[in-house]
Amino acid sequence: MSPHHSLHLADFSRDAAKHILDLGRTALAERGLFRLALAGGNTPRVVYEAMARIGAEFPWAKTQITFSDERCVPPDDVDSNYRMAKESLLVPANIPEGNIFRMRGEIDPATAAEEYEARLAAFASRCGEARYVHDVLLLGLGPDGHTASLFPGSPALDESVRNVIPVIGPKPPPQRITFTFPIINAARNVIFLASDESKLPVIEAAQAGDARYPSSRVTSATWLLAF
Repeated sequence: MSPHHSLHLADFSRDAAKHILDLGRTALAERGLFRLALAGGNTPRVVYEAMARIGAEFPWAKTQITFSDERCVPPDDVDSNYRMAKESLLVPANIPEGNIFRMRGEIDPATAAEEYEARLAAFASRCGEARYVHDVLLLGLGPDGHTASLFPGSPALDESVRNVIPVIGPKPPPQRITFTFPIINAARNVIFLASDESKLPVIEAAQAGDARYPSSRVTSATWLLAF
């Protein structure tokens, strides 16, 4: 199998949800915990809603939730990735609050990034890991090929040590906190969710390693496509 492969889903939200939950069950069988990083943006919402709906019997109490990026806004703000996830998955699936690692978008971005980095590092060290290893890390894709809050031309693209950093994005709200490529590429499974067929040229270029698009720096991924 090539490092990147695409799955064209007939029922995008349901099939994507099933794929993620199946990987979760594998993680639980092998390690007793499912570590899942959620993506923000518009596309994942319907997938999260389907995960809550078809995952009624899923052992959410053994699922640990992180976020691949966050906008620097309060958690109840309409732009908050946490708020979107809370409404579509965290509350409907009744995921225990202690299992949810929230990026604190409402405080100083540098402080929030350091705090998140430290929290993940503490858990990773207990697991004997060099950096936190997600079982499934979900990502979206922008028309400019950005993923998480890693935008074209950003110095964040070349970060090789830190796992979580503050960044300034080109679209509002500009202040963000984001995972870097080292922690993204440490995941057991990276999954891109894409439901907009107009992004297909960018997807194909990213899969081919076109350096103009930040998403090309993800070394291995499954692309779940609605087309």
